[in-house]
Amino acid sequence: MSEPASISAGIAGRYATAVFALAKEDNALTAIEADVTALDAALSDSDDFRTLISSPLYTREQQEAAIGALADKMGLNATMANTLRLMAGKRRLFVLPQLLSELRGLIAEEKGEITAEVSAASKLTKAQEKSLADTLKNAVGKDVKIKMSVDPALIGGLVVKVGSQMIDTSIRAKLNALQNTMKEVG
Repeated sequence: MSEPASISAGIAGRYATAVFALAKEDNALTAIEADVTALDAALSDSDDFRTLISSPLYTREQQEAAIGALADKMGLNATMANTLRLMAGKRRLFVLPQLLSELRGLIAEEKGEITAEVSAASKLTKAQEKSLADTLKNAVGKDVKIKMSVDPALIGGLVVKVGSQMIDTSIRAKLNALQNTMKEVG
């Protein structure tokens, strides 16, 4: 991990631990989990939001006002909203993606779940996702929550990451392996 990345991870980890502890104390883990999902979706969907958290062109006051208005509009839990305001005031909003990832991990651990990052060539149906989650649950022995992404470059198949394990059944990987084998022969 590069030095700036490890610094960001450290900052995000401290904020995530604090938010998690406060939420657990207030019995608000479900609300925080919903906030994490909503903020993650907002980051994925909004270029303006990504720019707000990462651009040095916005002043502290502008970031605080914008993140406060956003938190109110989204109906975020008070703990999460106050944390975002604090992060804006300290110019730490750039670690928001890592914060959300850390929080998701802490909440999943508390619930006895594990998150599987799944990439597919096309969107899976609910039945396919459930079948995959059940299969992974049998393999890892914990409830599995699937974080889905679509990557058309895979051509077909799946790439599944659970913890430190990765299973790549994509057609792209098989074609790459075939290409390497052909290079060895020729």
